[in-house]
Amino acid sequence: MQNKILMGHLFALVTILLWGTTFISTKVLLRSFTPIEILFFRFIMGLIVLFLIYPYRLKVTDKKQEWIFAGAGLSGITLYYLFENIALVYAPASNVGVITATAPFFTALLACRFLAGEALQKKFIVGFVLAIAGIAMISFNSATQLQINPLGDFLALAAAATWAVYAVLSKKISSFGYNAIQSTRHTFMYGLVFMLPALLFMDFRWGFERLADPVNLFNLLFLGVGASAMCFVTWNLFFNVTATTEIYTLSLLDALP
Repeated sequence: MQNKILMGHLFALVTILLWGTTFISTKVLLRSFTPIEILFFRFIMGLIVLFLIYPYRLKVTDKKQEWIFAGAGLSGITLYYLFENIALVYAPASNVGVITATAPFFTALLACRFLAGEALQKKFIVGFVLAIAGIAMISFNSATQLQINPLGDFLALAAAATWAVYAVLSKKISSFGYNAIQSTRHTFMYGLVFMLPALLFMDFRWGFERLADPVNLFNLLFLGVGASAMCFVTWNLFFNVTATTEIYTLSLLDALP
């Protein structure tokens, strides 16, 4: 059991280190793509990759579980990344990184309220405060001027809050005992369904000619294949061996530049 928990921490650490670089990739892509375009292309790509890796349909045993998957898709895929991507339009990546790093705090509060066996401990609070302070000092170094943007900063905070909802729902999903790839793909599917209305009202176009630029192609592949398909699977795969508040403390590293 200890080896399994250690492996879970290692996979979580690798996952959030990759996720920490997505702020930069998204910022680069925003030069050519709108926030909704990045979001949609990224997760369509992730869904296709996961289907090719494991082309077996998930058979949900309890229809009530579909609501959990739908909630996870709405909060962790559609809303979180839409808030984050739009926030990056208005605020520097360092701001967004630090603010979204508050997600573990929101996660801890929700986990204590809705998950059995989760408790908010003093060491978590102390560690969280110290970690946030360290991240802020690294992100806002002497060469970086702090820029306050109310809209961008608020959207980043909203992203952190919705990610906390996804964290709690993911913990629930991990208890269902389904294959991690199938569970992740099912969540992606709901996330994409909830994106469809946004495609109609936001600035979206296919514009595949933009992928002729190697920078755009590389960053989109990184977000779709690495940060979405691979990272979401590894995160969910080892989610059930570690306490929610403990494993999400690791996600503070997300904000490191």
